[in-house]
Formats: sequence, structure tokens, C-alpha cells
Amino acid sequence: MSDPILVAPPAGAAERFRPPVSAASEPFWEATRVPRLVLQWCRSCERPVHFPREACPTCLGTELEFRPASGRATVHAVSVMAKPANPTMDGRGPYAVALVDLAEGVRMLTNVISDEPATVAVGDAVSVAWEPLSDGRHLPVFVLDPSR
Repeated sequence: MSDPILVAPPAGAAERFRPPVSAASEPFWEATRVPRLVLQWCRSCERPVHFPREACPTCLGTELEFRPASGRATVHAVSVMAKPANPTMDGRGPYAVALVDLAEGVRMLTNVISDEPATVAVGDAVSVAWEPLSDGRHLPVFVLDPSR
């Protein structure tokens, strides 16, 4: 596995919102301290689950475990925010908000970090990158695949 891609927030940007941790999401967030991307999987129907939860949304099974994820994805939808609506995003605009389809089969809401966010397009290949949070965790964000 290659070294994780770390991205620094823009100079002067507001501190990112720190997502809350539940009992179901704790293994996901602990893995981000490394940083490493993991996904919850249902052992009953062998399907990935994201966001982490207590029961599988497909079969309602409760035998869930976390497994490593590839970090590869494709942009499903994207919108460029010219001006942040959320104060924790001050100093980051414009920025790309995207739904990405991970290779494992789940969809994640995230940011695609790019010097030119308006060029991020549906179908683009992206890879996971990590933005440090003030509590030692890392937020999974994505960057355009360099072979694009």
C-alpha cells in the first residue's frame, strides 16, 4: 500500500468541523488516525455499508466488520461552492463538493481537493487523501487521479 496523501488546509482557513463519533462509527474514525480508509461490511450478505451503522441496510444483519478499502473512486456528482454556506468552510472557497462511488460499491459525500475545482467532472477518477483534524483524526477527502 502506498503512503497516504496528506492535504493541508488553505492558509487562514477556518478549522474544519469534527464529525461526531458513535459506537458504530468509532472503528472508521480510529482508522483515520493512521490514516487508513476502512469500510463496514455485512458478514451476512457480504455487502459494504457506508455510513457506519448498527445494522446492514440491505439484509438488516447485525454481523458487521470493518475491512480496508482501496481509496479509489469515481465522481458521481459534483457541485462547486463559490462561497461557503458553512462557517467551518470559510477560507476554502471555491471548493468542490462531490458524491464519489468507491470501488467497493458505496457512495461517499466528500470534497475533491483541486487547485481548479470547476474542472472536477462527473466520471473523473479520484483517490482518497487526508486532511488533518485538530483531534488527531483525518478527514477523508479526494484528489484527482494524476493519470487523468
